[in-house]
This record gives sequence, C-alpha cells and structure tokens, in this order.
Amino acid sequence: MAQVTIRINGFAYIVGCEDGQEAHLEQMAAEIEQRINSIKSIGGQSGEARLLMLAALLLADELSDLRGGAKPSETPVAADTGDERRAKLRRVAARAEEIAADLTDA
Repeated sequence: MAQVTIRINGFAYIVGCEDGQEAHLEQMAAEIEQRINSIKSIGGQSGEARLLMLAALLLADELSDLRGGAKPSETPVAADTGDERRAKLRRVAARAEEIAADLTDA
C-alpha cells in the first residue's frame, strides 16, 4: 500500500492508497483544493472544517447532478463568474444550514 502526502488549504495529510493510484489521489486532492480556493475567493473563509464541508457539498452537488441525469453546469466551478460562484455557494450553504437545523430539531 502506497502513502501519499496531499496538501489541502495549507495542511498536509498522509493518505494511504493502492499502489499505482498515487496520481489519481493527488488529482482528487487538487479538485478539493480548487473548490476551497473558489470558496475563499468569494469571501468564504470561516474555519477549516466549514471550508472542507462547503467544498464537499459542492462536489456532492455536482455528483448528484451527474447521477440524477441532470446536465451539470456547462462551465466548471473554477470558470464560473464570481456572481455565479457566489450564488451557487449561497444555495449550497443554505441547504446545509437547513439540513443542520432539521438534525437539531429531530
């Protein structure tokens, strides 16, 4: 089993993976880093856990679109205009807050 050190938002993480999968793992980490940089560029810096949660939600939203047959955005998140990124991030954050509130009420 191989081990790879990835950096996300300035933090180093040692992650195990199957031999030969190191480059793929590094590419996945780069995708997360890209989302975090997008969030930070629109003023979303509010703690490490929140940044990672928002990045995960953005990726999950894209995955949901792909799995549900909905056509994902024609432009990747990094190529979106600032206004489009802000709007999408607000929608994802609002949905996360709704889910958290539902869990608190339960």
